[in-house]
Amino acid sequence: MIISVVVVPGSGRQRIEESEEGLKVWLKSPADKGKANKELVKLLSKHFGKTARIKSGLTSKKKRIEVMF
Repeated sequence: MIISVVVVPGSGRQRIEESEEGLKVWLKSPADKGKANKELVKLLSKHFGKTARIKSGLTSKKKRIEVMF
């Protein structure tokens, strides 16, 4: 399953909110050296209970995430 995600790095807390386009995810980590990407994958894997990986958008706030069901 592919999910569209908008990421807000460096927000100070983690939060996931559903929207019409997909998910909006607030992360504690800054967008520096892949820290936010690592936190995103870990958070979404925990949220869905399945393995998640970034399919596209490694350097963008708009990402496509693949969740392995």
